[in-house]
Amino acid sequence: MSQNHHGMQVNPGQEFLCYHDSISKEREGRFGRIFKNHPPLWVNPNVLIELGKVAGPMDEGNNAETTDNVPLGMIYLGQFIDHDITLDTTSSVNRVNNPNEIENFRTPALDLDCIFGEGPEDEPFLYESGSLRLLTGETNNNIGQGPDLEKHDLARNGQGRAMIGDPRNDENRIVSQLQLAFIRFYNEVYNDVEAANPGHSAKENYEEARQLATWHYQWVVVNEFLPTIAGEVAVDNILGKGRKWYCPSGRSFIPVEFSVASYRFGHSMITQEVTLQNGGATHDLFSSSVGRGFTRLADEDQVVHWERFFDFDGTYQRSGKMDTQMASTLLALPFLPPQTPAAMKSLATRNLLRGQSFLLPSGEFVAEKIGRSQAEIDQVKAFVKNQIQANNIDLDYGIPLWYYILAEAEVIGREDKSGFNPGEGLGPVGATLTCEVLLGLLELDSHSYLGADRNWLPTLGTNGDFKMKDLLEKSLASVMQPA
Repeated sequence: MSQNHHGMQVNPGQEFLCYHDSISKEREGRFGRIFKNHPPLWVNPNVLIELGKVAGPMDEGNNAETTDNVPLGMIYLGQFIDHDITLDTTSSVNRVNNPNEIENFRTPALDLDCIFGEGPEDEPFLYESGSLRLLTGETNNNIGQGPDLEKHDLARNGQGRAMIGDPRNDENRIVSQLQLAFIRFYNEVYNDVEAANPGHSAKENYEEARQLATWHYQWVVVNEFLPTIAGEVAVDNILGKGRKWYCPSGRSFIPVEFSVASYRFGHSMITQEVTLQNGGATHDLFSSSVGRGFTRLADEDQVVHWERFFDFDGTYQRSGKMDTQMASTLLALPFLPPQTPAAMKSLATRNLLRGQSFLLPSGEFVAEKIGRSQAEIDQVKAFVKNQIQANNIDLDYGIPLWYYILAEAEVIGREDKSGFNPGEGLGPVGATLTCEVLLGLLELDSHSYLGADRNWLPTLGTNGDFKMKDLLEKSLASVMQPA
């Protein structure tokens, strides 16, 4: 691995970057860029390693703080959304990555392909025979698990591997059971559609139920997730005045400024410890009960109670603050092979090096480009300098975009109609990038509710609104019924 200092430098041969293929027009099915003509930031990798190391400036240690009103479940929903729209299996921090050459193995659309896969014709093993409901552990009769556990688990094969549209959604108990909740939600919608249309074929019921389930999910993203993470003002401003920066010349794509920087906000909001159940034990993030993943449910104590993660009655767990610090366990990932270099066990370091490998511009450049004031940029720069000066880290010539976005979240914060709320969500740069991309993916998708019927309102929920609480309660309808 290349490991080396400084900010914006003129390096031998740098002029080629002005014509680098990765700055060109986006390609279908690939990643791309929002800012195609930019000076890429270079910081000595040794500096990035110092910034992201254990006991470094990004290690929260025993100083973890939580938000006032962000449910911890929203961060795991963010992970689920990410798995719905991106899958990069080929990029590397050990080379310059050209987004236009990197295939995205998920559709760049909020279409729940992580749930439905390629559909019942291409992936019939995800579906029940005789109907087109999705399999769960209960309807699959998971081998060797027993009815008390399989009804709370994903469908699994004889080796315990989850049979789902995206295997990443089995990497921890929370996202695994979120996957199960969306499967159950679709199945309940399918039941409603089937009951309302007795003469319809299974294929017709599937098409209608899939659209309804997907549109309700999209409604949650627009009307609950984004306002919580990025603020009401950013969402309303983009929906009201239109997108200015994410404007694909052809079909939608995933920009690296989003996937490698702004949408990695959740890494700072994950808490070191988590409680899965009401009155249950507190578990370390990477304990076998929560975070090792890719295994069948082994104990009823591992069943997630969703009121602990989303706002059912105000008693939910809060996420960590959105700031420049992360849970210590994320800076020394315990599941990596022992031979992994210590620097590469830090998720923070990996994010910083990845941003550099994609030739991302500095945070200051993006902030200036989208029209943020010099006074605001200077405020963020001063904050960053104060955070890192004790470690002799020099970012005077440019702040990595991901780190800048975390810093502005900490010092400026999420903008709601009542004003700015530091630490509660994305600041102006992060909110702009995140909202423009997610809303753009919906507006550019002719099958989404924003692309197909902008006057659509949820048919589930209450008074024309629909939240994660409604989705989760609907998903549990059949499970809560007595045997």
